[in-house]
Amino acid sequence: MEKHFKRTFMALCLAALLMPGMTHAQKAGYVPAPENLKARKEFSDNKFGIFLHWGIYSLFGQGEWYLNSGGLNCHEYAKAASAFYPSRFNASEWVKAIKEAGARYICITTRHHDGFSMFDTKYSDYNIVDATPFGRDVIKELADECHKQGIKLHLYYSHLDWTREDYYPLGNTGHRTGRKNHGNWESYYEFMNNQLTELLTNYGEIGAIWFDGVWDKPDFDWRLGEQYAMIHRLQPACLIGNNHHRAPVEGEDFQMFERDLPGENTAGLSDESEIGSLPLETCQTMNGMWGYKVSDQNYKSDTTLVRLLVRAAGKGANLLMNIGPQPDGQLPAVALERLKSMGKWLSEYGETVYATTAGDVMTAEWGTTTRSGNKLYVHILADDMPKMILLPLKGKVKSAVLFDTGKKISHENVSGGVVLHTADLTPAIDRIITLTVK
Repeated sequence: MEKHFKRTFMALCLAALLMPGMTHAQKAGYVPAPENLKARKEFSDNKFGIFLHWGIYSLFGQGEWYLNSGGLNCHEYAKAASAFYPSRFNASEWVKAIKEAGARYICITTRHHDGFSMFDTKYSDYNIVDATPFGRDVIKELADECHKQGIKLHLYYSHLDWTREDYYPLGNTGHRTGRKNHGNWESYYEFMNNQLTELLTNYGEIGAIWFDGVWDKPDFDWRLGEQYAMIHRLQPACLIGNNHHRAPVEGEDFQMFERDLPGENTAGLSDESEIGSLPLETCQTMNGMWGYKVSDQNYKSDTTLVRLLVRAAGKGANLLMNIGPQPDGQLPAVALERLKSMGKWLSEYGETVYATTAGDVMTAEWGTTTRSGNKLYVHILADDMPKMILLPLKGKVKSAVLFDTGKKISHENVSGGVVLHTADLTPAIDRIITLTVK
């Protein structure tokens, strides 16, 4: 009893310290365990992760929504599982390439909206072990390799299902997939929780569960509170995020933004989003689609990807960059090239991104800033160098130098901030000035 009391008291104290923005009602409900709060800090410090959308939809080469967007019959679609044989899949090579890119965690789809499970589950035969000639549990192999190489594994799990009869009532999608009967929602809810229990029991330490699909039935009672509590009972340190495009709800441990930086809505998915007090993450595609699409070679440039990572960090957010593995199990060659470039940049400039917080200027035409203690990193992301930059700072600047050379940058402390004279600097992917602030 005494041990339990100390644990609870410690959790309450840490929650009060690390989440001052929480309301009284939130504090009275879900209280994160000490190991959860520690995991949140580590997650926020990691800044860069790789998203992997992979399933039998990869065989069609039309992206992960093909079952729905193509108006396919789910029973015909399911026959693709008998041809799914990713002979070139190598978990060790995946993890090695991702680690060398400077990413600190991996998030992979365990079950997408098409209902196919990419892991060995006893609650459905529609899975990669039982329904394919490949017969291997790729999630287990990836989990083992992540633990071996020391990188966190996050698991994507869809609340939405376009194939099961007990996903009922239907939502806004999946009306043309050939389901003729309707089952009991309780059965589907139990199915999800059984699968989540497997994922959190049979695959070692899991860094996070990344939910998606609640937007399909935005006003439905998904009973998230019970589900979240179950996850935290199984693995208290496991973080929970939900891509519902709204403000965080009780029980969630981080907040994500799809195809947008926090506070922006250029993709049109964040109009109802409200930034909470949780760690932040933005997910983005490396090309155009999440899942493999054979015609989509529109990969973002090295410069664009690095700048996206830096701008996310400037808002205090992580970047979760997506790759759609090929049906043969390989990561696309262009994606691997981009990973190498990002890894090279982070090996030189990672100090200005990892373990930083949002800077004093989060968004500007010229770029952004990140902060680490009394160091403020000014990231100039402009192709045309500005003549000067005015930073509204409370403290005075003791020194201003180029991060990579140590060259002094002319500056003036003025009322309300500092002016940096940058006209003689040459543009770069990211021209970084380190300010030491009193």
